[in-house]
Amino acid sequence: MHGHAITDFVTLGCSGLRVSPLCFGAMTFGTEWGIGTGPDESFAMLDAYLASGGNFIDTANIYTKGHSEKILGDYFTKGPGRGKRDRVVIATKFMGNLWPNDPNGGGASRKAILHAVEDSLRRLQTDHIDLLWAHFWDRHTPVEEMMGTLDTLVKQGKVRYIGLSDHPAWVVTKCQYTALMNRWEPLCALQIEYSLLQRTVESELMSMARDLNLGVTPWSPLRGGVLSGKFDRHTPPPDDGSTRVKKESNYLNERSYALIDLLREIAAERGCTVAQAALRWLLDQNGVTSVIIGARHSNQLQDNLGACAVRLTADDHRRLDEASKVERPFPWDFLDMVKAGIQN
Repeated sequence: MHGHAITDFVTLGCSGLRVSPLCFGAMTFGTEWGIGTGPDESFAMLDAYLASGGNFIDTANIYTKGHSEKILGDYFTKGPGRGKRDRVVIATKFMGNLWPNDPNGGGASRKAILHAVEDSLRRLQTDHIDLLWAHFWDRHTPVEEMMGTLDTLVKQGKVRYIGLSDHPAWVVTKCQYTALMNRWEPLCALQIEYSLLQRTVESELMSMARDLNLGVTPWSPLRGGVLSGKFDRHTPPPDDGSTRVKKESNYLNERSYALIDLLREIAAERGCTVAQAALRWLLDQNGVTSVIIGARHSNQLQDNLGACAVRLTADDHRRLDEASKVERPFPWDFLDMVKAGIQN
């Protein structure tokens, strides 16, 4: 279980890299996707995050068509963060294609990875990436090619640590053992969607991550804002583009509303906001290293940062676990049934 301050740093998986329990996600830096914020507000949020003591920032080459990386680069080279670049952990991702009609513009081939990393380094205006993620699974590239290329980048000093984002558990395991068998740089982290409204990852991905000692950094911990507490049966999301949650969202249903009601009750008892209670539940999950928080405004960021100080009781966890319970896939139901027979 995490401590109760953002400066209660944790090591990322099997590495010695120390990161904040709340990671600042930079997907909202830039307005090219219609959901983000401009450089000035992005700079202000970075100021606030670093002032709080946080040290972990997550972006990707494709976020706002490369502008997210450029804003980060500007901040640390000629903005308020000048001179602070080496005091933070900057994570970015390759895989997404920024070059229409170029079949090698994205993916996990050696050609694609090396080009993507050079482009990211230029936008970030730095000589190294602290943590490089494979953004999602490229089914067309052998894992040996991807892992070998990532090892080369680490040996060149252009990348410090490597991780996988949004890959099936069996692929992650294959990648890790391919690296270990070849004495290549091992994976130290796993980025996946995880929240009170996305618990299907617990059966395979989370148990695998704990076994392989991969630090888990969940994204969308508030399910895009559904768990923020702003919406309920009587208050649907507005149509003005101020939120990523759409009225027709599959997550706006009676089960979610009941969960939000419970979060509201627990938040009132603990003296925190609904979002903070949802984030704290995730911070307390076994295997979670650093939760990625995103914000479009400084007030949202400050609210999210307050989750570190929240304390949930065992009964709070029991009630939230029950309200958000999901059916586990085979063979877990069968294994639960026969467990007693094994122990006898």
